[in-house]
Amino acid sequence: MRPMKLDRIDHKLLEALQLDARLTTAELAERVSLSPSPCARRIRRLEHEGLITRYRAELDKGKLGLDITIFVQVRLSQHQDTLVEQFEETVRSMPEVINCHTVSGAFDYLLHVITADLGNYEQWVRRLQKLPMVNIVDSSFAIRTIKENGSLPLPGE
Repeated sequence: MRPMKLDRIDHKLLEALQLDARLTTAELAERVSLSPSPCARRIRRLEHEGLITRYRAELDKGKLGLDITIFVQVRLSQHQDTLVEQFEETVRSMPEVINCHTVSGAFDYLLHVITADLGNYEQWVRRLQKLPMVNIVDSSFAIRTIKENGSLPLPGE
């Protein structure tokens, strides 16, 4: 898929929305030096073309009591389509898994897991280990977060 061509104003709009999606059209228009109507049309175009896929709130994990961040590598014992699909569907249904990637290397998947405490993590990992296609689970616990939920780097104009 070829990246969309973005001009300077599109860049500014996307950067502003990544930092604060609650900005009004008038606030965005002022930031990009447009009047509100053309600014609104550009935003609708970016949404329609699929560049902006959704708006959402970013929650404070600590205030929700979700204090443990774990990166879990998983190797499957078999790679039959039905087993892979079953694993992926199970992972999609686990609220503790906030990201899951197929990766290269010694493991098949990298999961980003958030839990309240070690007890909750233990319960979750036991559910994962019971899946018949799971062979190896390797976990790394985050000690401290340096950067999280950064904005996407936008390609040059």
